[in-house]
This record gives sequence, C-alpha cells and structure tokens, in this order.
Amino acid sequence: MYAALLSNRYLTSRVIPLIAVGAVALCVALVIIVVSVMSGFLDMLKASGRTLIGDVIVSSGIGGIPHYDEWLADLRALPEVEEATPVIDTLGLLRMPYPSGPSKEIAPVQVWAIEPASFARVTAYGEKVWWRPPADDAAREAMLPDDPRLRMDGSILRDGLTLTQGATGKPGIVMGMHVSVGNARQSDGSYRPRFGWFMPGEEVTLTVVPVSESGTISEPRDATFPIVNEVFSGVYDVDKSRVFIPLAQAQQLLRLDAAPLYDTTAEPDAEGNLPLLGTTPARVTKVLIRAKPGVDALAARDAVEASWDAFVAKAARRSDRLGRPPERVSILTWEQQLRDLIGPVEKEREMMRILFSIIYIVCAGLILSIFWSIVIEKTRDIGILRSVGASRLGILWIFLRYGLAIGVVGSLAGVGIAWVVVDNINLIHEAIGRDAPRAAWITTCALSVLSVVMALRSLVWRGRLLPGLLWTIATVTLGIITLALLGHRGTLIWDPSVYYFSRIPSQVDWFNAAITVGGGIVFSVIGAAIPAAKAADVDPVEALRYG
Repeated sequence: MYAALLSNRYLTSRVIPLIAVGAVALCVALVIIVVSVMSGFLDMLKASGRTLIGDVIVSSGIGGIPHYDEWLADLRALPEVEEATPVIDTLGLLRMPYPSGPSKEIAPVQVWAIEPASFARVTAYGEKVWWRPPADDAAREAMLPDDPRLRMDGSILRDGLTLTQGATGKPGIVMGMHVSVGNARQSDGSYRPRFGWFMPGEEVTLTVVPVSESGTISEPRDATFPIVNEVFSGVYDVDKSRVFIPLAQAQQLLRLDAAPLYDTTAEPDAEGNLPLLGTTPARVTKVLIRAKPGVDALAARDAVEASWDAFVAKAARRSDRLGRPPERVSILTWEQQLRDLIGPVEKEREMMRILFSIIYIVCAGLILSIFWSIVIEKTRDIGILRSVGASRLGILWIFLRYGLAIGVVGSLAGVGIAWVVVDNINLIHEAIGRDAPRAAWITTCALSVLSVVMALRSLVWRGRLLPGLLWTIATVTLGIITLALLGHRGTLIWDPSVYYFSRIPSQVDWFNAAITVGGGIVFSVIGAAIPAAKAADVDPVEALRYG
C-alpha cells in the first residue's frame, strides 16, 4: 500500500516527473510518426501496385504472345483466376495540342494498349478515371463550387471507360493526369484546368516505333487520337508518363495485328503475287491476371505457370497454323514485379526504426538522472521507511513503479501526439506550403511583449531570478518564432515530382505503435532501475544520521 501512495505522491507533488513524462512522450511520438509514414508509404506502394497491374503479370519479349485469345480462355477457366486481360506495353512520343502555333510540345510516354472492359475487371482502372460527374449528393457536397466535375454529364466517364469518343465513334486516348501541364492540383486534392487547356476534347498525335521479332526497327508510325478522359492513380510516376489506347489500334501501329504471310522464297505467279502461307496471329506483350477472392497471388502464379506450359505444349503439337508462343515468359506476382521498389522501402523502414529507436537510450538516461536526484533528495525518507520495516524489495518497487507510471503515461501521451500529427500530416504540410497568416505572427508578437512584461515584473518588481529567467527565455523564443513567421513564404517539403506518391501517407501503423509503446515503457523502467537499486541499498542508520 505504501508503495502506491508514495509513487502517487512523487508523481503529483513535483514538476520534474512531468519533464520525464514529456521526454518519453516526445520519443515515442517521434518514432511512431516516422515509422507510420514509412509503413504508409510501403502500404500505398503495395496497394497501388496491385490495383494497377493485377495479381499476376505475364511478360514476353519483343515478339509478343501469339494466339493469346486462346490462352486467355484457358486462364479464365482456371479455378484460381477471376479475370485476365491482354496488354501491349511500349514507349512512344505524344505531340501535345499546346502551345498555340505550329510548334507543339512533345512528351515521352509509356503506352499501354488495353481492352477496356477486361482491363477494368483486372485492375482498378474504372475507379481511377478522373473526370466524371459526382456519384451522389454526398460526393457533390464534398466538391468545391468551382470543381469542373460538377458541370459534367456521364458521357465523359463513359468515353473514358470505353476509350471511344462517343460523339464521333473514334478510338480515343486516356492520359495520366500529369502527362499534360494543363492540370493544376488544388489543396483539396482535386484538379483545375490551367493555361486554358482542358484536355478532354483535344487531340494528340502518338508516334511509336514497330520492332520485328528479330529486333529490326521499322519506320515510326503515328496516329491521332481524341483525348476522352484522364486517369489519376495517385502514383506520380504513372500519372506523369502513362497513356492508354485501344488494343486494336496499337496492334496496327506496332504491326502486331493479324496479317497475311507470303512465301518470299518462292517465285511469284503470273500476276506477281507471292504464294500465301497463311495468316500470322495478332500478338500482345503482357497478360495481367486477377486472382479470385481468397486466392493467394503465389498460388495464382503457380496455376498460371502450369497453364502456360500446357498452352505451349498444345501449340507444339499443332502444325496447321503459324505463330508459336515463346517457350519462356516472365510470370511474376505483383510483389515480385515491384520488388525493386518494395524491397528497398522495407529495408529503409527497418533502418529508420532502428536509428530512431536509439532515442530510447537518451530517454532512459534522462529518467535515470531525474530519479538519481530524487533518490539523493529522499534519502532521509527512505531511511525512515527502512527503519519502520520496509524491505529492500519494497523500496525497489516504489521507484520501479514510479518509472513504470512515467513510461505508461508518457507512452500513451506519445501515441496521442503521433495520432494527431499523422492523421493531419497533409493539412500540416499544406499549411507549411502557404505563407504564414498575419494572425499567427501578430499573436506570437503579442505573446512576446507579454513575456517581456512578466520578465520585468519578476526581476524588477518582485526580485525573483528564476521566474525572470524563464520569462526571458520565453521572450527570446517567441521573438524567434515571430521573425520566422514573418519570413515564411511557403515551403514545399513533399514534392510529388520527387516522391513516388502525390500525398503523404496519413495512417498510423498501430502494430509498430504498440511495439514502440512497449519500448518506451521498458526503457523507462530500465532508466529507473539503477536509482531504484541505489535506494534499496540505503542503510537506514546512515540515512537517519546524515540525511
């Protein structure tokens, strides 16, 4: 009973324990904030990767995959597969509609040719198309009054989902949101056209270079597409470089469509025509697969590999058609496909966790020094307790309990601080990115003037040095803050053009937060253990004689 009473008295009757609680809270909050941002970045990377490319990715070489439609039918029949979609992945140059005049800007882009319907079932493409009317009243109320989407009808979304300009029936193109310079991101995450360029409705010219199966480069070919919509994936590298066009148009441009094959070694007939050997099949360079719910990506990959081997074996037995699938293709899960990105981020997160956890040692040292001074100060009290029958373990438990209480209170306070910061980190970043409001520096200036008055009151009128020193420190601190606010003109910390994602992750990693709380409590007890042992070793006679 006396241990609990004394621990409570020491915690509530002095200011110095609050310093220890604050130190633990700041240490825990710092570690949780850093690890949560890194974990959020990793989770966003994994989530975006899966939604953009599906669960399993099959990639071939330049020659592509012939008779892919037959293999797609085999894949869709697998119990592990929900859907599969063909893709052509290539590079191109996009001639933009701006600026005005004959000289137009040229943008290098990554071209994905897709079948929109099946592609949307494998990926989250349908959710990423940006320009669309609000889905309901709640979405409408969440938009700012000048948001262009408030004045749109469903045709622009329909055109984006089908890659077809509804008014003309022409094949269209959908661009990443940052391919064009005509989109300005707002503080609420929405976009506004700028420089007078609203891209849907404009036309662009796409230039690609066909490459034969033998690696021979042909003459560049181009086609003009109306822009039917834009895509916002949230991954800046994708939004800045990727465009989507219909699969059939890409096959024609890249000479991957079905075409007659003539025997060039034979003599032409009387009309000058070479003998027709048959028709080479259309080809694609990738197949993306979505696993059924509850099916692990690795299990789906194994099923896809077995299906590919069966497809190749079946093709080898047939001699009545042209085009043999390559014996080997790359078959990877989405995590394996993104391993060059995911692996380093995981290692960086662990490194940051280890480096920032060193701060616990500082926290333990601070608690040790505070408790050591308390033990020296309370030597006489300890002697009295020992003289009336308190055991060494009882004395030890008083200070260990004291340290445990500081660790628990400080760690929980740190979790609260971290949660507030992480949950509002994008708002904080946007506030830092703007000029300091006038009210902020006026308020700090007024507080600094008040601190000057309080310092003079303590030093001159009351003759108190400690309060005067504290108020002087407050005056200097508030003055520096006022000058910093006056000179602040907005600082962009999280630049989307540098970092992979356009927004800072804002979810607390509660698993690592729990580990961090445990570390804060353990190191607080460790810091209190040495002074506690010294208190337990106090000789009651010596303490009462010299205390």
